[in-house]
Amino acid sequence: MKQKFIQAVFCGCCMAAAVSCGQAPAPRGEAEYAVLTVSTSDVTIPVSYSATIRGRQDIAIYPQVSGTVSQLCVNEGQVVSKGQTLFVIDQVPYKAALQTAEANVAAAKAAVATAQLVYDSKKELFARNVVSQFDLSTAENQLLTAKAQLAQAEAQRVNAANNLSYTVVKAPSAGVVGTLPYRVGALVSPSLPQPLTTVSDNSSMYVYFSMNENRLLDLTREHGSMEKALAALPAVQLLLSDGSLYEREGRIESISGVIDQTTGSVQLRAVFPNEGRLLHSGSTGNILLPHTYRDALVVPQGATFELQDKIYVYKVENGVASSANIAASKLNNGREYIVTDGLAPGEVIVAEGVGLLREGTPIKAKGTAAQMPADQQQAKEE
Repeated sequence: MKQKFIQAVFCGCCMAAAVSCGQAPAPRGEAEYAVLTVSTSDVTIPVSYSATIRGRQDIAIYPQVSGTVSQLCVNEGQVVSKGQTLFVIDQVPYKAALQTAEANVAAAKAAVATAQLVYDSKKELFARNVVSQFDLSTAENQLLTAKAQLAQAEAQRVNAANNLSYTVVKAPSAGVVGTLPYRVGALVSPSLPQPLTTVSDNSSMYVYFSMNENRLLDLTREHGSMEKALAALPAVQLLLSDGSLYEREGRIESISGVIDQTTGSVQLRAVFPNEGRLLHSGSTGNILLPHTYRDALVVPQGATFELQDKIYVYKVENGVASSANIAASKLNNGREYIVTDGLAPGEVIVAEGVGLLREGTPIKAKGTAAQMPADQQQAKEE
């Protein structure tokens, strides 16, 4: 009985060994990878420039006469029209000055009339040889003096009237009222350290941004002149400080003719409509200016990996992955690179999953049948 049991175990082991030697485990399937054939194309990418937003007109309002503020006629943030009253400065001393000037004019006119009568009388008497030439000349000089005094009095009256009108501070243009640091009772003068307020014309907004000198030179050479470059610039968009995109497009209106020596850049001005008053003078944002790269080699950032601050891709050469260092510039869209060196049109690279690859990894493109190695294909044909 014991001998039969040993024989059965021995036979079972031999059968198991036979099976294991005759049937090897099935090989695992070759991994598939998305690949990309590199080609050139024209790519338009928005380039971002830091920008400052200003009203079409930001007018600082200063008083032209001294006095205390007697009336405050507007509120901060109020929309005003051209000529609307903003402040009234105490008018009492200026009204008195105007009345004095008007009285002086009346007195000067009376003096002129009296001097004219004297001169006419002297002139008639001189014709009769009753008075001397000296008396006639003296009367004439007195008349001229009286007329000069009248002209001086009239000038003083005009000045007094102007000063009185300056006590009513009006908006020089339509716009929005800024802060109001001075209230009723405050003593103001033309030498104030800060203005009474600021009136900003916000119907459309100026957005200022800077462009480096090299980019400006490229634009000028491309179009032939600064004027043609300005006319050819596309519409721009405005990215607001909260990250949202302003709904209306703007146009670049002017390019400064002076390059800032400290920054090596030139200032540009774009104008945006602002009917809804969403844009405010003094705020910041970013101008998005479309820029077209001609015949550019563009690869997705997902097809690259970095090693020691260098950028690499995996080329597919003879069916296997081969790493290659490339020179590339990151685009502002955060998704692609423009390759300037290390790749050529027509080359094939692995488009995704490069972080899991190693040098020499066999590559099978997704959606294609696996190709038999050349030596096996030749043996099969023989």
